[in-house]
Amino acid sequence: MNELPRPPKPAEAPRTLESTPEEGAPRRRRRWPWLLLVLLLAGGGWYAWTRGLLPFLPPPAATTATAPAGGPPRGRPAIPVTSADAAVTDVPIVLDALGTVQAFNTITIIPQVTGRITEIAFTEGQEVKAGDVLVRLDPRAFQATLDQAVATKAQREAQLANARLDLQRYQQLMRINGASQQTLDTQRASVAQLEAQVQYDQATIDNAQVQLDYTVIRAPIDGRIGLRQVDVGNLVQSSSSGIVTITQIRPVSVTFTLPQQALPEVQEAIAAGPVPVVARLPEPTTPRADGATPPPNPVGTLVTLDNQVDAATGTIRLKATFPNEDQRLWPGAFVNVQLQVAVLHGVTAVPLVAVQRGPDGPYVFVVAENSTVEQRPVTLGVLTGTQAVVQRGLRPGERVVTSGALRLTPGALVQVAEPVRPPANTNQPRRRRPGGEGGPPGAGQPRNGQGSPGQPGGDQPAGTPPAAGPPGAPR
Repeated sequence: MNELPRPPKPAEAPRTLESTPEEGAPRRRRRWPWLLLVLLLAGGGWYAWTRGLLPFLPPPAATTATAPAGGPPRGRPAIPVTSADAAVTDVPIVLDALGTVQAFNTITIIPQVTGRITEIAFTEGQEVKAGDVLVRLDPRAFQATLDQAVATKAQREAQLANARLDLQRYQQLMRINGASQQTLDTQRASVAQLEAQVQYDQATIDNAQVQLDYTVIRAPIDGRIGLRQVDVGNLVQSSSSGIVTITQIRPVSVTFTLPQQALPEVQEAIAAGPVPVVARLPEPTTPRADGATPPPNPVGTLVTLDNQVDAATGTIRLKATFPNEDQRLWPGAFVNVQLQVAVLHGVTAVPLVAVQRGPDGPYVFVVAENSTVEQRPVTLGVLTGTQAVVQRGLRPGERVVTSGALRLTPGALVQVAEPVRPPANTNQPRRRRPGGEGGPPGAGQPRNGQGSPGQPGGDQPAGTPPAAGPPGAPR
């Protein structure tokens, strides 16, 4: 009711073969690029997986199975690594510590009498022997005191001689009853008193002589003179801070500390015999003028260990002695100390860098004959600074990977390269860096594209190939 008439619907044209592709074409053109991209990515990933190009995925079983027996797998890139052989060797057990060099003896020269310095007979930094004269004080007052003591003794000796004569006279009078016994006893007491006075005078002379000798200060030990604290003309006394210090540095001592857990090993080493101690010195920053190699690190002997463990730090102090003939160990310096407590004989050892750590414990990558690697768990023993003792899991002579293990997976193909070694001659003078000390900025750099002689481009015209072979060889 009250509805408006609707317009008639247009008649749909019948679908024919020509109209169907025109309406569906836009949809197919939008889907085909994405389908093509997915197919390309899937095909590329499958190809990379079958060829072993994805190290984070295990290789397909089909590729490994089709590899010929005794040869490397085909179609997989080799990972460059370096290797080392597991060898049977003797491994020393070394304990590392930080030590302090101390003078074997340190003596501060302090005068024993008061006086004015009249002469300083040493030079700062001089090597002295025991008994060498170092300082002289004004001796006049002490010489006068000695002379007085000598004169007093002479006076008492004259009185004693007279008293002894009187005693002989009284003894003769007693035989003829010419003197009383009391007079004889009194004279004997006088002689004894004068004899005691003479002894006291002799002691006074000895004391005065000692005081006079103290005016000449001598070196008590062999050692090296330090920097003096006073000059000629200064008044010094026994309460002063000192004139100079002498340190004995041949031999020299090194004190260091070790954890208390190492105490049993150190005690066993001391009981077995002399324990060697090596003081590792830093390498020189500049080469020697004569071009010779630097001397080896000083080697000393462990002397003793302290009688108690420091409860605050849980460490124990030890002391070693070094001959120090070349005086490379200086008092007060810090050195790295290596204490050899034992030697393991005939054990299987590998470089420490070959040992890897995983969730199941330590393991190594063993290089097989077909240039593939095997991840093998091992049981480790003692670890040193450069070596690891393998108790189980590895046989002597097997090769283990020492570098490049981060990219390896079990069964990966490797290419063993020679380790990089430093040049044989390491005593050549160092070249100055461009812009460094000793020259203006840019010194040492080739100019106008010219290199140094003997290198390509050095003193050669453009287009000329570099000479082949060593200098002097025919081109």
